[in-house]
Amino acid sequence: MRRIAFALNKISGGKISPNGVTIVGLLAHVPIALLIATMHNLRAAALLVVFGLFDTLDGELARLQKRDSSSGMLLDASTDRMKEVLLYAGAAYAITAGDRPEMAFWAVLACGASLVVSYVKAKGETAVAKTKLTTSEVNRLFQDGLMRFEVRMAVLVLGLLSNRLILAVVVIAISASLTALWRLITIMGRLRVQD
Repeated sequence: MRRIAFALNKISGGKISPNGVTIVGLLAHVPIALLIATMHNLRAAALLVVFGLFDTLDGELARLQKRDSSSGMLLDASTDRMKEVLLYAGAAYAITAGDRPEMAFWAVLACGASLVVSYVKAKGETAVAKTKLTTSEVNRLFQDGLMRFEVRMAVLVLGLLSNRLILAVVVIAISASLTALWRLITIMGRLRVQD
């Protein structure tokens, strides 16, 4: 992605902004969610991979242009959560249209657990922000656990490609719940040492 960022930056003369890439990535998830909802799984998976790379591209572009900032990190993290809500809403719709509509519960749980993973990380970062760490160091502090955003998206892509959407959201729901709990324990331990 660093090479693509370099090429885009050169071609555009530095006029493509990292935040613009972030917004385009978010907007692209609307049709992806619709494709999931209408069970066009292969198309949804392909677009999810392509636009999933935008999540890395915006950061690479920001570093290249020396425009990485706290506001850019906030926009990136917030749009990632919005993307997940869109995707799991599409998954819930697709599941309710199938022969096991009660399994849509797992898509809702996957969405909630994914948001909690990010929430716990954000609150942990806020709690330790008083320490003398850079913004980048604070951002990387509590990324442990199995179900990071990128892993959740990879599981969803695999579920779409294998036509096992229900299995994918069940795996995400359970693993993300465990990840949130693990992060909470880790952060609590760090705060006890800090206090």
